[in-house]
Amino acid sequence: MAGRPLPFAGGPFGRPCPSGRAERSRSLGPVQVLHDAPLAPLTTFRLGGPATRLVTAVTDADVIAAVREADDSGTPLLVIGGGSNLVIGDKGFDGTALRIATRGVELRGTTLELAAGEVWTDAVARTVEAGLAGIECLAGIPGSAGATPIQNVGAYGQEVSSTITEVIAYDRRAGETVTLTNEECAFSYRHSRFKADPERYVVLRVRFELEDAAGLSAPVKYAEAARALGVGPGDRVPLADARATVLKLRAGKGMVLDPEDHDTWSAGSFFTNPILTDEQFAAFHARVRERLGDGAEPPAYPAGEGRTKTSAAWLIDKAGFTKGYGNGPARISTKHTLALTNRGEATTEDLLALAREVVAGVRAAFGVTLVNEPVTVGVSL
Repeated sequence: MAGRPLPFAGGPFGRPCPSGRAERSRSLGPVQVLHDAPLAPLTTFRLGGPATRLVTAVTDADVIAAVREADDSGTPLLVIGGGSNLVIGDKGFDGTALRIATRGVELRGTTLELAAGEVWTDAVARTVEAGLAGIECLAGIPGSAGATPIQNVGAYGQEVSSTITEVIAYDRRAGETVTLTNEECAFSYRHSRFKADPERYVVLRVRFELEDAAGLSAPVKYAEAARALGVGPGDRVPLADARATVLKLRAGKGMVLDPEDHDTWSAGSFFTNPILTDEQFAAFHARVRERLGDGAEPPAYPAGEGRTKTSAAWLIDKAGFTKGYGNGPARISTKHTLALTNRGEATTEDLLALAREVVAGVRAAFGVTLVNEPVTVGVSL
């Protein structure tokens, strides 16, 4: 039944956001602090060197205190949630790595509030159990709830920007906790205000407005999901069916984490789908036909006036980088060309060498430059 209250713990859920500066903390109190701490185990790639210092925060107050301490001392700060969107250099991070491990889930009616450290896949499962629609097709995406607004996480026809109403964050510039509306988050494709200004905000909590559709999903928008469900685009299906189908589709592409399967030791999609202007798409289309023949048609989806989105996976495959490509410890997944994987013994430099090869190959073939989706730390393509 929709609206069933869910238990929650940790953090000042449901309380007004403080309007002034958080109380200055001279120390971090009982939080866990480690020195020369390995970061690779905290990422889905299992890559990267150590941090000078690793702080694990379990309450919003701990998070704010750690951020303030780093800022007051001029120490570089790296915020880590679920580690599913990070590529950390082999030399590690010379500064404080802050692991956000806050917990808290509150569901009142159709309004959901999540602490930043909540495991996203678990949160999706709980909303489906509660009979609420809006994020069921985002099942199986690794990482934490706090990361979802930063990247405007999306898959299978849904994006979190469609359901997020507010993001509560610590504003490092103002030195206070703030509440940002959906509009103020400036969401766009795989982008947001938080990603545009990564040094300013640390997400503490995220609020969503879901839909009570009598146990049915939101209208199914993604063609592949609709086919797998045996319905037409725009139809609704039982929530549990939508979630289960998406999980099956993701697993078939190596996009559901499995410690025993190196095809899932990745960041999911390593590149975003390119969005091209009309002029750029025309030039790209000509390159496609020149390379693949006059009848060749690349994937094309409307992306706003004068803009077209095409498929990064298609580009990679047609440029010659097929599933399983590579001979070293970093290779393209055997299940999906968008996933670059650590086969168990890779270094970050191995991964970046493969990524650079793919970017150069796609550019040479089609004149389109792929952009990496994961955040890089201490390294770049």
